[in-house]
Amino acid sequence: MPKTPRHGVLAAAGLLVLSTLTACVNDGAGSASAAGQGGGKGEKVKIMVGGLDKVIYLPAMLTERLGHFDDEGLDVELLGEPAGVDAETALVSGEVQGAVGFYDHTLDLQVKGEDVQSVVQFSHAPGEVQIVSNKAATEIASPEDFKGKKLGVTGVGSSTDFLTKYLAVKNGVPVSEFKTVPVGAGESFISALKKGTIDGGMTTDPTVATILAANTGKVILDMRTPAGSDEALGGAYPSSSLYMQTEWVNDNKETVQKLANAFVKTLKWMAAHSAREIADEMPDDYSGGNETLYAGAIQSTLPMFTQDGVMPEDGPETVEKVLKAFNPAVKKADVDLGKTYTTEFVEKVVD
Repeated sequence: MPKTPRHGVLAAAGLLVLSTLTACVNDGAGSASAAGQGGGKGEKVKIMVGGLDKVIYLPAMLTERLGHFDDEGLDVELLGEPAGVDAETALVSGEVQGAVGFYDHTLDLQVKGEDVQSVVQFSHAPGEVQIVSNKAATEIASPEDFKGKKLGVTGVGSSTDFLTKYLAVKNGVPVSEFKTVPVGAGESFISALKKGTIDGGMTTDPTVATILAANTGKVILDMRTPAGSDEALGGAYPSSSLYMQTEWVNDNKETVQKLANAFVKTLKWMAAHSAREIADEMPDDYSGGNETLYAGAIQSTLPMFTQDGVMPEDGPETVEKVLKAFNPAVKKADVDLGKTYTTEFVEKVVD
């Protein structure tokens, strides 16, 4: 049977962890510096995850469940937000020392004057799926048909927002000619799809698996594999990652190395185990009462993950190309990709 999370993380599907976030905020702005004391000797680290129950961010909770943080002598507290952009906000504000979200936020933040870098790259594909309601399926067969449609994203400025806009522009539909609607993920996304609040949208597993099992939607574009990423985006697209403020990384290298050790150990464990074995390690409520469906969702998404935490070759260039296609600020900026990620720590991980 799955173990109870060691640090009391509450992560029901689609549930915003308000009480935990409030406690985090009440710690005050000095929490980041306080966590930095001790030079890596088991100090506490807070990590905000842009959706704890999302399969694309599965390595975060799985590392906790497997005890790999404890093995490294770290006291890691995982916190949850419904969208990656919210995790980004928590990191920049100093509420947490790390964020698990899409790598593309590091480029977006650099343009805004924030020095942030990915230190462990979990994936080399987005893990996202463009899905439409059955009613809209006759009108939307590809991104070329986005004009005039309402498309769900997890949040404004989220990676689903970025990718939706890129796919539209790439296929000849200006961002002004359709509407993105922030609907989150899980039940809130499914409800919006059923009610017609959105015609379709971009989401991940287990939301995708739930929609398909209920026959309430149809997939028109699948980016859960490197091949799917290459077809839709023209190359590897590094997405889910652990990213941190560069200054904090430089001041706490021992701690960051231990985090890299723990996460890479998990990625290697995932590569050596079945989707069912992975599902069995996760909290009971992540399956939503359907363990078979949940294991299937993991199986569909597993190809997106790296086995070593290393940034895929040419991945940053693909992400920059995507953002420049629709984001005027990024398009005008001279982004220094070398400052948006580091392989220093994952390269030192010992098998």
